[in-house]
Amino acid sequence: MLSLRRLLRLSNRSFLAFIFFFSMSTTCLYFIYVAPGIANTYFFMVQAQGIMLKNNVRTIGQMIRLYTNKNSTLNGTDYPDGNNSSEYVVQPTTYLPENFTYSVNLACPERLPSMKGPIEVNMTEFPLEELEIKFKQLGIQYGGHWRPSDCQPRWKVAVLIPFRNRHEHLPILLLHLTPMLQRQRLQFAFYIIEQTGAQPFNRAMLFNVGFREAMKDLDWDCLVFHDVDHIPENDRNYYGCTNMPRHFAAKLDKYMYLLPYNEFFGGVSGLTVEQFYKINGFPNAFWGWGGEDDDLWNRVHFAGYNVTRPEGEIGKYKSIPHHHRGEVQFLGRYKLLRYSKERQHLDGLNNLNYTPEVSISSFYKNISVNLHPELAPIADY
Repeated sequence: MLSLRRLLRLSNRSFLAFIFFFSMSTTCLYFIYVAPGIANTYFFMVQAQGIMLKNNVRTIGQMIRLYTNKNSTLNGTDYPDGNNSSEYVVQPTTYLPENFTYSVNLACPERLPSMKGPIEVNMTEFPLEELEIKFKQLGIQYGGHWRPSDCQPRWKVAVLIPFRNRHEHLPILLLHLTPMLQRQRLQFAFYIIEQTGAQPFNRAMLFNVGFREAMKDLDWDCLVFHDVDHIPENDRNYYGCTNMPRHFAAKLDKYMYLLPYNEFFGGVSGLTVEQFYKINGFPNAFWGWGGEDDDLWNRVHFAGYNVTRPEGEIGKYKSIPHHHRGEVQFLGRYKLLRYSKERQHLDGLNNLNYTPEVSISSFYKNISVNLHPELAPIADY
């Protein structure tokens, strides 16, 4: 009888221990696999706090050194060498005056008086139909096309937006982005590339599809790859391209306006059409959340480019809060990233196959595609 009691007591303890470890493991798996956005956001927030603390300590040290140098030098400046410049002082950028006169025969300038700087961001949700009323006087052509009439656009920009189940976010993005691009005097159009079917979300492959479809409409020369939940906070973040790929979303509010890591290339990025062809587009092999923007960073550098970013506060963005579960995390991304160079000329624009369903609305062209891995076969490498 005593042995039976001991056995039952041991069984109860084992059962409780099993329940405890099972609960802990399933919770961990949920955050790692099912809810990667939540886990990574908290991870980056902790990382950002560390970076901010490090920067604050560095700033205090610099102030102490500057004060010491000021009191110990005789040149009348804050700097021991007599030079009144510093890498820590942001130099002002000149924008054209309000009375600037445009010329219909000349290229639109990049620093226009209409670009005022910080934008008031409103995250309030509203139906897409209300944009018809809000944009009635903006002169947007059917399909979301616009071109300035008072000067020649310096860039023809195709804005590509990957999409699935974010209907509440799209009106907010268009509400802020459309007038901003008009103030920048860019020719532009919006392309919504919507993934249907049950496969995990493939953001990179959607961008490749959007590029192929956009180039059928016009000889675009600049491409902006834009997440639907990223809202720019400064209209001086010029969405034209440069001789180097551009990372527009350098400072995101959910990461406390700090880069999570130096190679971070997510959110909003831009390349010329020539650059995009040279790197063979985005990879098609990343199914689920994460990795495709890191692979794009690798492709850009393997092609001999460097990534540029906006200066100071210009690259700030707000992220629209999500009301639904994010996409599953792609656990195979680390292996693919190890072989980025080998895959670059095998996986991208040159192995892309798809069958689109295209529709046009007042503000954008919608391209729906049912993606699956067989549409982008990859040769051995």
